[in-house]
Amino acid sequence: MSTVGMTQKQFNLRNCMGEGISNIAGYRFVDLPDRDELRKPFKEVCTSLDLKGTILLAHEGINFFLAGSEPSLNGFIEFLNGDERFAGIRLKYSFTDYQPFNRMNVRLKKEIISIGLDHVQPARRTGPVISPTEFKQWLDEGREVAVLDTRNDYEIRLGTFQNAIDLDITSFRSFPKAIEQLPDSMKDIPVVMFCTGGIRCEKASVVMMDAGFRDVRQLGGGILGYFEEVGEAHWDGDCFVFDHRVAVNPELDQSDVVQCFACRQPLTVEEQQSPDYVIEVSCPHCIHLRS
Repeated sequence: MSTVGMTQKQFNLRNCMGEGISNIAGYRFVDLPDRDELRKPFKEVCTSLDLKGTILLAHEGINFFLAGSEPSLNGFIEFLNGDERFAGIRLKYSFTDYQPFNRMNVRLKKEIISIGLDHVQPARRTGPVISPTEFKQWLDEGREVAVLDTRNDYEIRLGTFQNAIDLDITSFRSFPKAIEQLPDSMKDIPVVMFCTGGIRCEKASVVMMDAGFRDVRQLGGGILGYFEEVGEAHWDGDCFVFDHRVAVNPELDQSDVVQCFACRQPLTVEEQQSPDYVIEVSCPHCIHLRS
């Protein structure tokens, strides 16, 4: 059992009840010219706090997902807040019944989310944010808006906003090329783009603005932030997440989606009933490779 998108108050309350392993996730685009020097203190503080998970450090910012005890995570947050560049990072809180990570990794990367365009620097320029509540209001009112899904095809298969545009990409690095297929008429209407937690849209919004789209907005907090704030309105299905949970539903509970051991594709309940799905062997998405 796990939950995501909790507030700090809910997080502390559940910890007082002594339930499970605590998890936090967060990111921030910020210039880090001292990226290489940061690796050692981050590794040391996480090791001393007995935390496990992954921290990505790039010259463009930080991205992390950590698990451990509540005091340990609070210690890490205190460490983060000691550097004004990381102070007040928006965090996602969750719980699991087990430690989801085997080790602690602090990795130096060129990008914390890869798109392959050096001029795209969200720390210096990015599109404006639209709150989940305002976005829902737009959809309730039937306003003219293009809703653009920036995620990969296997994520969209599990769920997306109603009438959202699917770019049919297998990797975020394909996004800049994929938007070339969008009609010029879209450049004159509001575009609201979304991803799981917001990190991809920070970069995607810059690409869209550079391509001539005049009113580009990011969904604040991504899909998970939308679920947390307004629920399932205008959404169909589950949301793929890049961790042990595989997917969550609009109530932010772990769904029944699993991943194929062979190809790592997410499988819906219906796909799990296919004769092509053999645990640890194949699924409908990779059976042709075995043939």
